[in-house]
Amino acid sequence: MADLENPLFVAAVRLLLLCTSIAATARAQQPAPRSPLETVKALHLPAGFTATLFAGEPDLVQPIGFSFDDRGRLWVAENTSYPNWTPDHGHDRILIFEDTDGDGHFDKRTVFYEGLNYLTGLEVGFGGVYAVSAPSLLFIPDRDHDDKPDGPPQVLLDGFGHQGVHNLVNGCAWGPDGWLYGGHGGTSSGLIGAPGTPDKDRTFFDGGVWRYHPTKKIFEAVMEGTTNPWGLDFDDFGQGFIPNSVTPHLYHVIFGAHVERRKESPNSRYAYEVIDTIADHRHWTGAKWEDSRGGKPEQVILGGGHAHCGLMVYLGDNWPDAYRGGIFINNIHGDRMNEDLPQRKGSGYVAHHGADFVTSSDPWYMALHVKYGPDGAVYVSDWYDTGECHTRKPHTENGRIYKIAWGTPKPLAPFDVSKMSDAELVKLQLHKNDWWVRHARRVLQERGADEASKAALLAMLKDNPDVPRRLRALWCLHVTGDDPTALLSALLADRQEWLRAWAVQLLVEDRHPSAAVLAEFERLAASDPSPLVRLFLASAMTRLAPAMRWGTLQNLVVHGEDAADPNLPLMEWYALEPLVPLDPKRALDLAIHSRIPKLRQFVARRIAESDLNHEGTKDTKN
Repeated sequence: MADLENPLFVAAVRLLLLCTSIAATARAQQPAPRSPLETVKALHLPAGFTATLFAGEPDLVQPIGFSFDDRGRLWVAENTSYPNWTPDHGHDRILIFEDTDGDGHFDKRTVFYEGLNYLTGLEVGFGGVYAVSAPSLLFIPDRDHDDKPDGPPQVLLDGFGHQGVHNLVNGCAWGPDGWLYGGHGGTSSGLIGAPGTPDKDRTFFDGGVWRYHPTKKIFEAVMEGTTNPWGLDFDDFGQGFIPNSVTPHLYHVIFGAHVERRKESPNSRYAYEVIDTIADHRHWTGAKWEDSRGGKPEQVILGGGHAHCGLMVYLGDNWPDAYRGGIFINNIHGDRMNEDLPQRKGSGYVAHHGADFVTSSDPWYMALHVKYGPDGAVYVSDWYDTGECHTRKPHTENGRIYKIAWGTPKPLAPFDVSKMSDAELVKLQLHKNDWWVRHARRVLQERGADEASKAALLAMLKDNPDVPRRLRALWCLHVTGDDPTALLSALLADRQEWLRAWAVQLLVEDRHPSAAVLAEFERLAASDPSPLVRLFLASAMTRLAPAMRWGTLQNLVVHGEDAADPNLPLMEWYALEPLVPLDPKRALDLAIHSRIPKLRQFVARRIAESDLNHEGTKDTKN
């Protein structure tokens, strides 16, 4: 009772009641929700495009993520545990939707699994479903493909944090290298590892991009930073891109990179500077990101606001070719889908502001994910709610998925990629729609390739005039274990920079390249004319033991033409930094001979900080 006499306590209670009243009034003043079909009519698209309702409430609610299986069916993650995520809830579900007649609306719905918690994403493959369900990455087996789990979920990884409520682990997407990729919000952190792994052997991770290998059972941090990267996709050259909120909205995924974040991290303590967004614009205006909320006209004209979720690099075959390679991102505050137009610049990319592809006149529209399917049409999930993107009082009885197509796509005959022959899977690597390419590659990864298929892939790698198709052959050889060091080493002298670059990346996948390979890296670092290849070399060095890095770095840092590159000086620093406390004299000599001014500054600063902190040779981490 003493608190009731405390004026500060009384004032706090009054403020709480006032805020609650204001929130209730604001909710009461919200426009009424529309039916799913009415929301479809509220979608405004470029001429020639149509949208249909693929599924909506009551058949699904709170669709937080989705994926396709090898039959083209949609697997949807329903999250009804947000935002009161506690271990004893367990109401999240995985649903399967199938459109048997190709009319753009599902005909069959199956509940695959229910009782999950913190479900934020899923991906299908390897005889089951991978589900991100903090604090775990789960695998739910269904090896006989009868749409019924063969047993309880298997915990592959645990330790993911959920302190941030909204900014936490999510995913997933298969990368061209055969790994499962995901995002991780920057206000949650954890020690990640397989169940039972001691803390000392786990990976501390608190924001950025991660990956997990389905057969090697390895977890790796890929890129550090960001606020809330929710969605990831790859372009024709295997380069990943992620959206983001609050901080800049688009980043190129580079192994070993550090990008902007809102909360300090020990992983980026010595980064000193971070790699910038590739976007040459932002989708909001004002001094503070909070100002971009609410759909204000000055924000809408620039793209709608700071909150982004879901990303697709369109590589399908239904939309006109002008859209191929465009990066499409849902803008939550703007009730729209932005398009960014990527262009090669230096070692990486710059992305220009394209015309918004989708706008909605329904203020409840809140798209989360976007992906193209087997017929090339695009699917968009709609959380369907009002207010802030992370409202703590969600409307839990609605949700929609739309299908956006150019013209009238021809219905596909029933198919199952997993039942195709190896020869058919190899042929699919030439398909225009990358949906087929990716599913065929993953099936080859699951089963391995026979000798005839291996020969066909080698011929494609050698003779195909199209660089993306040569890369597809290389990735297939890699995921099936048929890319020996001799093949990759030969590609280091290939005429195409993308093949040389990918050879570098794949040669360090196990982090133990031979002395001969390291010598080739040093040669490339000194003489390769491509800044892209030099970026892949710098990135590769961040993944190797410190003693393996010196020679390549010494040859990279003399390229004065890279001093103004948006990536190379910093990637070279991220690779060099752990070497400084190990051998300050050698690092200082490298910096003196460097033609990258940032490196000279950072090496001197790092040495000074080592002296002040008496760190000596004990400080060996990035």
